[in-house]
Amino acid sequence: MPQGHYPLPETGNIVGETHTVNVEDEEDTLLDIAHAHGIGYEEIRRANPDTSLWVPGKGTPVQIPAQHILPDVERTGVVINIAELRLYYYPEVKDGEAPRVETYPIGIGRDGFDTPLGITKTTMRLEDPAWYPPESVRQEATERGDPPPEVVPPGPDNPLGQHAILLDIPGYLIHGTNEPDGIGMRASRGCIRMHPDDIKAVFEQIPNGTQVNIIDEPFKLGWDADELPYVQAFTDLNEQETVMIALLGIVNNVDKLQATGHASIDYELMQNALRQGSGRIEPLI
Repeated sequence: MPQGHYPLPETGNIVGETHTVNVEDEEDTLLDIAHAHGIGYEEIRRANPDTSLWVPGKGTPVQIPAQHILPDVERTGVVINIAELRLYYYPEVKDGEAPRVETYPIGIGRDGFDTPLGITKTTMRLEDPAWYPPESVRQEATERGDPPPEVVPPGPDNPLGQHAILLDIPGYLIHGTNEPDGIGMRASRGCIRMHPDDIKAVFEQIPNGTQVNIIDEPFKLGWDADELPYVQAFTDLNEQETVMIALLGIVNNVDKLQATGHASIDYELMQNALRQGSGRIEPLI
């Protein structure tokens, strides 16, 4: 399967694996390596905190955190976990095919321009879209003495890239970008950005009317094929209240698992993983 495409597990809810690669070219950056392996900026940075982002050096080992616990929601359509800066797409299963999931790093809204949560749907797909700068962009640019045009046509200066998928939320899209190094960052005005290669892959197969579930799940509880428990925690991007709600949810899920005969969980290991928020999948026994 292509990078980031996985068959849905028959048991458990973990896909992919964490592995290590060595930098092959002295000109490679961590961002180059991240894109080659379907990883975003924050993911590669957290996994390799002591490695230079821009000059990691030929031969340097780089950890690729390409293992994911599937979000604890219905596996249909598109699921966007803003805490994780990651999109999951569950294509409709065709005759003779096994269910699968595709997952991609994304960019989301920065502070003050939060990506909205909730269930919506796709309404339209646009190839080579024009960009109409919103009033907030026009005002900021004018104050800098560089007012934008009314319309930015398709091309290298268009921040929407070559593909855009409109959502049933006015003003919000899933789209490409002309600055792919920003994928995996909280840097947009609320839209969901994808690498040009990734948005093209989704664009070509997603039908209009597909459900899109935008969630904020900073803590994810998982188990592997042997029903051993794991947790995955991400640095919170919102309020402390969101963290507490998510924490109560994961503790409740742990209690349910143990009540159904799953392996006992080491709460100290869980607390350490949640406190660190490294994004790594950590064992709980």
